Amino acid sequence: MTSTMDYSTTTVLGLIGCGIWGRVILRDLKDLGHRVWVVEPDTTARLEIAGIADGVVSDVSTLPGVSGLVVATPASTHFAVVSSLLSREVPILCEKPLTTDIEEARALVARACGRLFVGHVWCYHPGVEELAKIARTAELGPVLALRSTRTNWASPRRDVDSVWNLAPHDLSLAQYILGSIPEPRYAHAEIVHGRCVGMIGILGSTPSAIFEVSNRFREKRREIRLHCREGVAVLGDPDSGQIEITRGGPGGKPELELRAVDREPALLRELRAFCAFLNGGVAPRASAADGLAVVEALEALRGLAGLPAANGTS
Repeated sequence: MTSTMDYSTTTVLGLIGCGIWGRVILRDLKDLGHRVWVVEPDTTARLEIAGIADGVVSDVSTLPGVSGLVVATPASTHFAVVSSLLSREVPILCEKPLTTDIEEARALVARACGRLFVGHVWCYHPGVEELAKIARTAELGPVLALRSTRTNWASPRRDVDSVWNLAPHDLSLAQYILGSIPEPRYAHAEIVHGRCVGMIGILGSTPSAIFEVSNRFREKRREIRLHCREGVAVLGDPDSGQIEITRGGPGGKPELELRAVDREPALLRELRAFCAFLNGGVAPRASAADGLAVVEALEALRGLAGLPAANGTS
């Protein structure tokens, strides 16, 4: 349901790009009660969102003054788009990955001066927050490994391959739950018709982070498993409103706990946090430096798998 908040007290934001994901962002920002101006070069798309956005323009140069900016353009354009926005001197939330080139990411971090953040949306999922809490409190003993699976069939994004599209989520999960991204050790790429459609990656030792991403699975899977010395905590269905905790040693009978977590969508929570920051709240969880760390790890993994590092679409 759309908020009935008094618009005189709302935040005015600029949304750059309104494709598949951008329209979800637009919907959530409006549901939160904010005013949104959209920059979208496609004429048909502008007409389709004209009755939803508070204003629609075709170019960044004609965007009026706003309190903050959200970038939801294709990943390969992030460097150019964010660079064109930095002179506005307002906070920017850029969708993942920060860039698809390590030198471009470093350049943005050097220029951003604490105003650039990355949309590592899974860090705002209530189930992921609970897994991070379990890891940090050692509720199940020391963490041994973080395993994640992210699969579905095909991808609408053609400017980057499946690894650039999917794996940033899993690296940001490791960053948030474990506290940092372990050192990349091994990667195997899945290649079909000359295009990379998936990867298995292994990082670190104890704790390790192991992930599989692929656009060659018929079913959509999103599973996160936190393996600890005294048990395993699993977010098996992101929409279930619970995590499964299994305790017990080898050979013993497992004890299962179903722990409830909030069902509020992660994107809504992320956007609410960003807007709160614009109004004097705490900074978003993923800084530009965090985004750079993900790009660095991805380029290292791509190298281990024999893939091109920057702007990979092959």
